[in-house]
Amino acid sequence: MLKEKLLEDLKTAMKEKDEIKKNTVQMVRAAILQVEKDKGVTLDDNQVLEIIAKESKKRKDSLDDYKKSGREDLISQVEKEIEILATYLPKQLSKEEITEIVKQIIEQTGATSMKDMGVIMKESKAKMGASAEGKTINEVVKELLG
Repeated sequence: MLKEKLLEDLKTAMKEKDEIKKNTVQMVRAAILQVEKDKGVTLDDNQVLEIIAKESKKRKDSLDDYKKSGREDLISQVEKEIEILATYLPKQLSKEEITEIVKQIIEQTGATSMKDMGVIMKESKAKMGASAEGKTINEVVKELLG
């Protein structure tokens, strides 16, 4: 289970005094616990991966802002956090691989215009999960349907 791996990695980071890894893993574990507590459920690995992907996306989004404002101290920290989170995520699909999958979904659903974008996005996210970012899927769908 992914939650156990996170706990082990947290212990290792604490022993090695790796502050960034420790804080990153703690943040992910806190997000998982929050969702479990709010919804009264125990998350499976796929749901944990979704949370990790969401946290990674938050960091990638903030990285752009830090670069614009020239915050070198925060840039290196956030890049390291993204690296750490990436170790838990499945291999990210290339844009070409995403394009092939989206083409198949468009054929299966018979989508013809941008009106069908919601259906295509939903199917694509379900099929690819955390192995592709929604932003990239969105760009590919727009290219193919637009």
